Amino acid sequence: MAEPRVPDDRIRDDRIPDDIEETLLGGPLHLTRREVEDAAGLSGDLAVRIWQALGFPTPRDDEVAFTDGDVAALREIRDLLDGDLVDEEMVLQLVRAVGQTMGRLASWLGDVWLLRLSALLPPDEPVTADLVVTALESTEELRPAFERLLLHGWRRQLAAAGMRAAAGTAAARTDPAAGLAHLAVGFADVVSFTRLSRKLDADELAAFVERFESAATEVVVEAGGRIVKTLGDEVLFVVAEPAAAAEAGLRLAERFAAEPGFPDVRVGLAYGEVVQRLGDVFGTPVNLAARLTATAYPGAVLADGGLAEALDPSRFDVSALRPRPLQGLGRVRPRLLRRPRKG
Repeated sequence: MAEPRVPDDRIRDDRIPDDIEETLLGGPLHLTRREVEDAAGLSGDLAVRIWQALGFPTPRDDEVAFTDGDVAALREIRDLLDGDLVDEEMVLQLVRAVGQTMGRLASWLGDVWLLRLSALLPPDEPVTADLVVTALESTEELRPAFERLLLHGWRRQLAAAGMRAAAGTAAARTDPAAGLAHLAVGFADVVSFTRLSRKLDADELAAFVERFESAATEVVVEAGGRIVKTLGDEVLFVVAEPAAAAEAGLRLAERFAAEPGFPDVRVGLAYGEVVQRLGDVFGTPVNLAARLTATAYPGAVLADGGLAEALDPSRFDVSALRPRPLQGLGRVRPRLLRRPRKG
């Protein structure tokens, strides 16, 4: 999602009170790194790697930077490592994924919340650290409900991931142990976004990106796909079946072509074996879909030969275009996807 920012001149950073961390972390900072490691019974090297995987720099040995909650979290990890199914590498991968996901979510929520707080103040009154603490304390009753929502969302996503893995294994198209799967990969890109962004102020740009990402997510999900990540003016998505991917690509182009005042969106699709890791996807189909998107005309949907050959010609009109060089991939013959001509 786009991350709206509070104007710099509205924030007066007089101090960063301990109250902020105590309010959110459930207790005061009173432990050093060494004390946390000793209390949790975890080796110093692994504890440091876990902290870094979460996205934080390693504190000095004598810096008081941790709470009892940090001790409890490391003890949970130590208990996980006592089992047979979890090793240090798996823990670090999971922690890294949590750090990246929650870091972005926290940044977005914090900015939206501060922006809302700023809007409630008189134009010449800054958002001070004291005001932030007071607002945090006043909204403390909302935190349990939000945490339950996060947990429920995680469980639903985990269930969906499990169903996808089971379906892929049953069809002999997926190797979960190696993280391999045969998927259709798609990119959707806003045409002339750089030029457009120069004409918009910060609020307008944030609203534009939000509108694009929200609509793109709706289209992809309705077609049975999954958004892998968003990059402001671009979304990366995957779909299990080529036909569903083609449908998603065409709907994306059609959806934004019908949006008043919205630029065209171009789409590139490719089908093949990809590596799935930490929620992301890698491999030749990903690179190919990205290159096809970059070479597509505004509003067009291009596909590679593998995806095009898997489509029913009664549902999709496929036209082979002239071969063209794509960086790192050699000469490739794209296929232009369209709706079947009526009549």
